[in-house]
Amino acid sequence: MAPFEALYGRKCHSPICWNEISETIILGPQMIEDTIKKVKEIQAAQDRQKSYADLKCREEEFELRWYIPDKAHVLQPETIELDQSLTYEDIPVKILKSKVRSTRNKEVKIVKVLWSNQEYEEATSEA
Repeated sequence: MAPFEALYGRKCHSPICWNEISETIILGPQMIEDTIKKVKEIQAAQDRQKSYADLKCREEEFELRWYIPDKAHVLQPETIELDQSLTYEDIPVKILKSKVRSTRNKEVKIVKVLWSNQEYEEATSEA
């Protein structure tokens, strides 16, 4: 039994041949022409999608530089106070931004909060 048939309880129908299982399939020149026509339509659609993707894709250049080690350039790890259970409590320090988003039925107030033990870039939005 095919994997698709095991999952869905019916045979897989490809977009090329959408015949019902009960229908008899006559392999003749007409069906072959129809199949070729459908394959060409699918290929044309894929080519259009690829051309749209190619327009959005752009080459990026990176300049590689060698790092020169310096003993004065040492990063200090942040210290975090941990409990006995090895957890810490995040405390809100400052509200950076607040705005109201409205849906169809209600309005939701969203605030951007700066937490302790975080930098400004790591601030989160809370509802």
